[in-house]
Amino acid sequence: MARISLQFPDDQFCYSTDLTVRITDINGANHLGNDSMISMISEARARFLFDFGVEETTDDQIIVTDLATTYLAEAYTRDELRFEVGVMDFNKYGGDIIFRVTRPADATLIAMAKSGFVFFDYRAKKVVAMPEFFAAKFPRGNRL
Repeated sequence: MARISLQFPDDQFCYSTDLTVRITDINGANHLGNDSMISMISEARARFLFDFGVEETTDDQIIVTDLATTYLAEAYTRDELRFEVGVMDFNKYGGDIIFRVTRPADATLIAMAKSGFVFFDYRAKKVVAMPEFFAAKFPRGNRL
């Protein structure tokens, strides 16, 4: 299977938040586990949306359609990790939320990730168009 490579323009990142690796995030190899990294990415996404005034509990909710992550270095218990977050590749229904994860203490790039999303109406059970208020918050989202 071919390896994926994730690279994003620096100007797409518009938010950052720090999270600490907990002892419960460590796997049998004594470093941050894949499942915990995904949980941390989800927390960074939730903080990003909240801080930009996007509620995840409205009728038209954002749902994750896919997630790609590349791991470039290990992280360990009590490491402080910086999650830089941005959006790109908007289309009629959603786009991508992108992540760059670093350890500021030594400037190590830990991981890159991209999470596809769409807006979904749970009452109608269907994908819906991206609301204008969302697109207006992120002019660099390259809306089509």
